[in-house]
Amino acid sequence: MMTLKVGDRIPDATLTKAGPEGPEQVSTGDYFKGRKVALFSVPGAFTPTCSAKHLPGFVEKAADLKSKGIDEIACTAVNDAFVMGAWGKASGSEDVTMLADGNGDFAESVGLTMDGSKFGMGKRGQRFSMIVNDGVVEQLNVEAPGDYKVSSAEHMLEQL
Repeated sequence: MMTLKVGDRIPDATLTKAGPEGPEQVSTGDYFKGRKVALFSVPGAFTPTCSAKHLPGFVEKAADLKSKGIDEIACTAVNDAFVMGAWGKASGSEDVTMLADGNGDFAESVGLTMDGSKFGMGKRGQRFSMIVNDGVVEQLNVEAPGDYKVSSAEHMLEQL
Protein backbone atom coordinates (compact mmCIF):
# COMPACT_ATOMS: atom_id res chain seq x y z
CA MET A 1 0.00 0.00 0.00
CA MET A 2 1.40 3.36 -1.03
CA THR A 3 1.31 6.12 1.52
CA LEU A 4 -0.85 9.07 0.55
CA LYS A 5 1.08 12.16 -0.53
CA VAL A 6 0.41 15.82 -1.33
CA GLY A 7 -1.56 16.08 -4.58
CA ASP A 8 -3.30 12.72 -4.10
CA ARG A 9 -7.06 12.38 -3.86
CA ILE A 10 -8.45 10.97 -0.59
CA PRO A 11 -9.39 7.33 -1.25
CA ASP A 12 -12.97 6.16 -0.92
CA ALA A 13 -13.65 4.90 2.57
CA THR A 14 -16.50 4.93 5.04
CA LEU A 15 -16.12 6.59 8.42
CA THR A 16 -18.75 6.72 11.16
CA LYS A 17 -20.00 9.68 13.15
CA ALA A 18 -22.01 9.54 16.38
CA GLY A 19 -25.30 11.15 15.40
CA PRO A 20 -28.39 12.00 17.48
CA GLU A 21 -30.08 8.80 16.28
CA GLY A 22 -26.95 6.63 16.62
CA PRO A 23 -23.99 5.91 14.32
CA GLU A 24 -24.11 7.61 10.89
CA GLN A 25 -22.07 6.41 7.92
CA VAL A 26 -19.91 9.09 6.30
CA SER A 27 -18.43 8.58 2.84
CA THR A 28 -15.05 10.28 2.38
CA GLY A 29 -16.02 11.16 -1.20
CA ASP A 30 -19.06 13.14 0.00
CA TYR A 31 -17.44 14.50 3.15
CA PHE A 32 -14.43 16.16 1.49
CA LYS A 33 -16.22 17.28 -1.68
CA GLY A 34 -16.29 21.02 -2.36
CA ARG A 35 -14.72 22.22 0.87
CA LYS A 36 -11.46 22.66 2.71
CA VAL A 37 -11.08 20.29 5.66
CA ALA A 38 -8.41 20.18 8.37
CA LEU A 39 -8.22 16.49 9.27
CA PHE A 40 -6.12 15.11 12.07
CA SER A 41 -5.61 11.53 13.15
CA VAL A 42 -4.74 10.26 16.60
CA PRO A 43 -3.76 6.73 17.68
CA GLY A 44 -6.69 6.62 20.09
CA ALA A 45 -9.40 8.61 21.83
CA PHE A 46 -8.72 9.36 25.51
CA THR A 47 -5.01 8.46 25.19
CA PRO A 48 -2.58 10.83 26.99
CA THR A 49 -1.01 12.98 24.25
CA CYS A 50 -4.23 12.98 22.21
CA SER A 51 -6.33 14.22 25.14
CA ALA A 52 -3.79 16.59 26.69
CA LYS A 53 -2.50 18.27 23.53
CA HIS A 54 -3.71 17.15 20.11
CA LEU A 55 -7.50 17.55 20.35
CA PRO A 56 -7.36 20.62 22.69
CA GLY A 57 -5.02 22.37 20.23
CA PHE A 58 -7.56 22.06 17.42
CA VAL A 59 -10.43 23.07 19.73
CA GLU A 60 -8.46 26.13 20.86
CA LYS A 61 -7.35 27.12 17.34
CA ALA A 62 -10.65 26.33 15.55
CA ALA A 63 -11.62 29.98 14.99
CA ASP A 64 -8.10 30.81 13.70
CA LEU A 65 -8.17 27.88 11.28
CA LYS A 66 -11.64 28.84 10.04
CA SER A 67 -10.53 32.46 9.56
CA LYS A 68 -7.82 31.13 7.22
CA GLY A 69 -10.26 29.28 4.96
CA ILE A 70 -10.86 25.96 6.71
CA ASP A 71 -14.53 24.94 6.38
CA GLU A 72 -14.46 22.00 8.78
CA ILE A 73 -12.12 20.42 11.30
CA ALA A 74 -12.30 16.65 11.72
CA CYS A 75 -10.58 14.16 13.98
CA THR A 76 -10.25 10.48 13.14
CA ALA A 77 -9.05 7.48 15.14
CA VAL A 78 -9.34 3.71 15.02
CA ASN A 79 -12.09 3.65 17.65
CA ASP A 80 -15.84 3.10 17.36
CA ALA A 81 -18.34 5.93 16.90
CA PHE A 82 -19.53 5.65 20.52
CA VAL A 83 -16.02 6.15 21.91
CA MET A 84 -15.31 9.02 19.49
CA GLY A 85 -18.65 10.62 20.36
CA ALA A 86 -17.96 10.35 24.10
CA TRP A 87 -14.44 11.77 23.63
CA GLY A 88 -15.88 14.66 21.62
CA LYS A 89 -18.36 15.42 24.42
CA ALA A 90 -15.67 15.10 27.12
CA SER A 91 -12.78 16.95 25.48
CA GLY A 92 -13.88 18.39 22.17
CA SER A 93 -16.27 21.03 20.94
CA GLU A 94 -18.86 21.62 18.23
CA ASP A 95 -15.96 22.88 16.11
CA VAL A 96 -14.39 19.43 15.70
CA THR A 97 -16.24 16.59 13.96
CA MET A 98 -15.32 13.17 15.36
CA LEU A 99 -15.04 10.51 12.64
CA ALA A 100 -14.60 6.93 13.79
CA ASP A 101 -12.43 4.62 11.67
CA GLY A 102 -13.62 1.56 13.59
CA ASN A 103 -11.92 -1.13 11.50
CA GLY A 104 -8.95 1.00 10.48
CA ASP A 105 -10.03 0.96 6.82
CA PHE A 106 -9.37 4.68 6.32
CA ALA A 107 -5.94 4.55 8.02
CA GLU A 108 -5.12 1.55 5.83
CA SER A 109 -6.38 3.22 2.63
CA VAL A 110 -4.09 6.24 3.18
CA GLY A 111 -1.16 3.98 4.14
CA LEU A 112 -0.76 5.52 7.60
CA THR A 113 -1.22 2.67 10.05
CA MET A 114 0.89 1.76 13.06
CA ASP A 115 1.13 -1.39 15.15
CA GLY A 116 0.17 -0.68 18.74
CA SER A 117 0.09 -4.38 19.70
CA LYS A 118 2.77 -4.09 22.37
CA PHE A 119 0.46 -1.58 24.12
CA GLY A 120 -2.61 -3.80 23.66
CA MET A 121 -4.01 -1.46 21.00
CA GLY A 122 -3.64 -3.55 17.82
CA LYS A 123 -3.51 -1.80 14.45
CA ARG A 124 -4.15 1.93 14.68
CA GLY A 125 -3.82 5.08 12.61
CA GLN A 126 -0.61 7.05 12.99
CA ARG A 127 -0.61 10.57 14.40
CA PHE A 128 -0.90 12.94 11.42
CA SER A 129 -2.73 15.96 10.09
CA MET A 130 -3.66 17.03 6.59
CA ILE A 131 -5.40 19.82 4.76
CA VAL A 132 -7.79 18.40 2.18
CA ASN A 133 -9.19 20.76 -0.44
CA ASP A 134 -12.14 19.33 -2.43
CA GLY A 135 -10.87 15.79 -1.81
CA VAL A 136 -7.22 16.51 -2.69
CA VAL A 137 -4.42 16.53 -0.11
CA GLU A 138 -2.76 19.99 -0.02
CA GLN A 139 -0.65 19.47 3.11
CA LEU A 140 0.32 16.28 4.91
CA ASN A 141 2.11 16.20 8.25
CA VAL A 142 3.04 12.75 9.58
CA GLU A 143 4.63 12.45 13.01
CA ALA A 144 7.64 10.28 13.78
CA PRO A 145 6.68 7.53 16.27
CA GLY A 146 6.09 9.02 19.72
CA ASP A 147 6.37 12.63 18.48
CA TYR A 148 3.86 15.45 18.62
CA LYS A 149 5.08 18.42 16.58
CA VAL A 150 4.08 18.68 12.92
CA SER A 151 0.50 17.41 13.28
CA SER A 152 -0.46 20.20 15.70
CA ALA A 153 -3.04 22.90 15.00
CA GLU A 154 -0.28 25.50 15.52
CA HIS A 155 1.85 23.95 12.76
CA MET A 156 -1.16 23.75 10.44
CA LEU A 157 -1.93 27.45 10.99
CA GLU A 158 1.58 28.28 9.78
CA GLN A 159 0.89 26.31 6.57
CA LEU A 160 -2.28 28.23 5.69
